[in-house]
Amino acid sequence: MKKNVLIIHTGGTISMMEDSAGSVKLADENPIKKTSETIRDMANFIVKEPFNLPSPHITAIEMLSIKKLIEESIQKQSIDGVVITHGTDTLEETAYFLDLTIQTNIPIVVTGAMRSSNEIGSDGLYNFISSIKVATCDQAIDKGVLIVLNDEIHTAANATKTHTSNVSTFQSPQYGPIGIVTKGAVFFHHQPIHREKYQMKSVSKRVTLLKAHAGMDSALFYALKDINIDGLVIEALGQGNMPPETLKGIEGLLAANIPVVIVSRCFNGIVQDVYGYNGGGKHLKDMGIIFSNGLNGQKARIKLLIALHNTESHIEIQRMFSL
Repeated sequence: MKKNVLIIHTGGTISMMEDSAGSVKLADENPIKKTSETIRDMANFIVKEPFNLPSPHITAIEMLSIKKLIEESIQKQSIDGVVITHGTDTLEETAYFLDLTIQTNIPIVVTGAMRSSNEIGSDGLYNFISSIKVATCDQAIDKGVLIVLNDEIHTAANATKTHTSNVSTFQSPQYGPIGIVTKGAVFFHHQPIHREKYQMKSVSKRVTLLKAHAGMDSALFYALKDINIDGLVIEALGQGNMPPETLKGIEGLLAANIPVVIVSRCFNGIVQDVYGYNGGGKHLKDMGIIFSNGLNGQKARIKLLIALHNTESHIEIQRMFSL
């Protein structure tokens, strides 16, 4: 018996076409929706297109609307799996948002393309078909939201875009993919051992992401305090260290009860309170800065956004980031 798969098209390169001048633009009609003959025998499809946006246009508002659409569809119909097509620039953020907030264990797969539908070597349809294979695979149940491109299956928590244009752009630094897709089957060789779920009914908090650099001072931190942000994530240096001239500005944010989370600007490793010098990790931890357990900056921002809609306790937020 064929499974019921919810398809959600949201836009991105996978839904675009290249014009005669070589510019990639939104098509009048989403070309991936024209593939019904190619995929019709793979499952019973329920197709939704809530919006058609380039991924830099996606905000937490759109992420929340996708979450609600999935949960409402599951309540109204028998849904065995979900495939979401999405632009790759912010794909990992949407996937991680859904991973933390959707209350279901059915397979949810997010995919995209690095080349538009009429370019030579277009990868959209191939990735779409691979994602349907994963979404209809019993082994994908209860593995969280998955990212599938270029024959590989990655977890939403670990995958990140690593190349501006290469079709193998999505990688999971430190961990690697948890499975592969072949012409004949789907194979999983790793199992995620930890799942987190949080409530998320609205989006109203303002969370900002900054990247540390040599010689950085407090100017941006003073400015962020003045515009009343709700939280801040800093991609800090190395294992979690900051230039000393930033400390006054960071102290001002903490004094205003604004949580500050640090990750590393390195794409491997985690931040730790190791160095005891002025601005070192131990000093920052003693100040009250929250240390994240291995997330990159953009995902830590998503998690802090979700955390702030669930609690105002800095102790609880620190617990959430230690998971």
